[in-house]
Amino acid sequence: MDETVSVLVPPAAPAPSPVRVLVADDEEDIRALVCLAVTKAGCTVIGSVADGSAALATARADVPDLAVLDVSMPGATGLEVCTALRADPATAGIRILLLSAGASFEDVARGLAAGADAYLAKPFGVAGLVHQVRALTTRQPA
Repeated sequence: MDETVSVLVPPAAPAPSPVRVLVADDEEDIRALVCLAVTKAGCTVIGSVADGSAALATARADVPDLAVLDVSMPGATGLEVCTALRADPATAGIRILLLSAGASFEDVARGLAAGADAYLAKPFGVAGLVHQVRALTTRQPA
């Protein structure tokens, strides 16, 4: 006699969605480097723009998990974009990493006061940026 045994297998948990990152820097080579680091960190670049106005519009149209913003950009500075994102309930939860050639205590304090989660001085290494992106995208939302 042929007996069939059935086993109930629970459905597989859905794969976590990739972390979505917006990159904004007016220097094309820096944008490319940041995009490379974001990809190496296991995240997905959803936008790569050259000015603050485009960064703000992109973030509002397709809310990312993380925005990597250069402080000095045309259209709107990274500080202005950061402040605007924090003021809008739809984008207030985006993690924000500011990049800047300004590395003084006052520069960092201004960035954090604008609402940034982290501040990284230029020049930076890819490994350091990968580490910072991972740190910002693996912690639990506030």
